[in-house]
Amino acid sequence: MDLQGQRDLLLLTEVERNGAVTQRSLATKLGVALGLTNLYLKRLARKGYIKITTIPSQRVRYLLTPQGFAEKSRLTYLYMQYSLSHYRDMRARLRTTLSLAVQRGVKRVVIYGTGELAEMAYLSLREMQLTLVGFVDDGQQESFLSYPVWRSQVLDQWEFDAVLLADLEESSRCREELGRRHVPDEKILALSPSI
Repeated sequence: MDLQGQRDLLLLTEVERNGAVTQRSLATKLGVALGLTNLYLKRLARKGYIKITTIPSQRVRYLLTPQGFAEKSRLTYLYMQYSLSHYRDMRARLRTTLSLAVQRGVKRVVIYGTGELAEMAYLSLREMQLTLVGFVDDGQQESFLSYPVWRSQVLDQWEFDAVLLADLEESSRCREELGRRHVPDEKILALSPSI
């Protein structure tokens, strides 16, 4: 699913949820400028997916049309397909990365990060009977999957064979922190490229 489809789905969902939603709040949810949000809404109206009406006191109300409901259903289906495909791809990449590590003798792994990828990494560790040493994240989170979350300083005291980077957006920052903790590059596991 392309970015435009994702934005259309978000807009249609928000309009269905609250017809009196403001363009400013929609712009914030989309992460785009207010003027661009206005253009997106006008495009959806031109396509017949929403109806834009003015109610008293200069307020705008958006209504989802029957075509809009059908398009939202179609986009939801595409998004689910995309999400499942992405999930399968990430799981395959995790298994490949961990399989290569096991071949090198890795048994005890630290997971660096606490997002969705960390959750998938945890499941992959369990499937491959690898030992989770713990979760490390320098954010504010205190626990993850019922495990305590530690700051990276703890790596100075822990015994582990590898650290799996489970934060793709912050991987360079995580690598820098691991360098400060004197974790050698050969102990850092990053996901293999897309299959």
